[in-house]
Amino acid sequence: MLKTLDRYIIRQFLGTFFFILVLIMAIAVVFDISEKTEDFAKTSASVYEIVVDYYINFIIYYSNLFSGLLIFIAVLLFTSRLASRSEIIAALSSGVSFPRFVQPFFIAATILTALSLYVNVFLLPHANRTRLAFEKAHIWSTYKLEESNVLREIAPGEIVYFESVDMARQTGYRFSLEKWEHGQLRSKLLSDRAVYDSTKGQWAVYDYMIRYIPEDHGPAAMDAAGPDLPAAPETMPRERIRQGARLDTVIPLKPSDLGQRLAIAQAMDRNEIADFIAAEKARGGSTVAYYEVEQKQRTSYPFATYVFTLMGVGIASRKVRGGTGVHLVLGVVLCLLYVFTMKMTTVAATNSDFNPTLAVWVPNIIFGIIGAWIYWKAPK
Repeated sequence: MLKTLDRYIIRQFLGTFFFILVLIMAIAVVFDISEKTEDFAKTSASVYEIVVDYYINFIIYYSNLFSGLLIFIAVLLFTSRLASRSEIIAALSSGVSFPRFVQPFFIAATILTALSLYVNVFLLPHANRTRLAFEKAHIWSTYKLEESNVLREIAPGEIVYFESVDMARQTGYRFSLEKWEHGQLRSKLLSDRAVYDSTKGQWAVYDYMIRYIPEDHGPAAMDAAGPDLPAAPETMPRERIRQGARLDTVIPLKPSDLGQRLAIAQAMDRNEIADFIAAEKARGGSTVAYYEVEQKQRTSYPFATYVFTLMGVGIASRKVRGGTGVHLVLGVVLCLLYVFTMKMTTVAATNSDFNPTLAVWVPNIIFGIIGAWIYWKAPK
């Protein structure tokens, strides 16, 4: 009997989830088409590209994004239906313990968690890469870098500075390049503007001045000599200055290294995002925390399936006045609180020093405890 009941619960759980998923995705696609009809009319993309490159990957992305909420709704609907028909009472009265009754729910949750992990880690980055490439080519406007006074360390001891950057023109203004050796500034390039040539992969600087500073010369060295020692200008190496109208440079820096849409993180696989985070930390990027949150969420979010299943079974297994409606209201409130908590912790991670790993796991821990309490109360 138990195996029959297990198969019945797993089949109904998964069936309800995938039915809701298909329904929600159909509605999402219809709304997206209505919103982007004008963009599609202006674009040169074919119907095949719109369907295959954009909408198939659109469905993969949003199916994964909404999966936790839809799993919760599926558990609530299916379990509430069992409770309203007194099937749960009948199962428990026949000698089945509540933990044993819940077991097939977690078998189904494990299947969905494994599927979500595979999608998050392996499938989704490649799907997002195709979708975002389509959006960049046919939908997005030019990216605008809001950050000013941009600093990047492009190599050990080599620091690039832009007062502002125009991404559309691939031009940076008030540009400087400093080279340091053993804590001393050895040269500094100053320019009114630097323009990136994407065909050559080079920056051309205009109206430039280069200041070459010899070793053991400068404020640090003078301080080390002491105030009582007289300067010897005839023996001290002198600075050199070079000026010109234009200079082509080979700087290991692309405009995308200065800033890009944060959505690009979704298109990186696990190795790419790990390498990108290491590079951003090395050059002092300001978006490191966002990419770390994206990296950690790919593991934490699938395990939220267990949290939603635990809460859903605990809430909906009781037969109450108002039935499914009451269960759905309680479920929606808990979902909103979960999303709010997740938003708070991720914002704290991206805008302050809150640990990104804790940021993505704290909501699961908090609501896992709430779910355990609801589960403990449910049989009573």
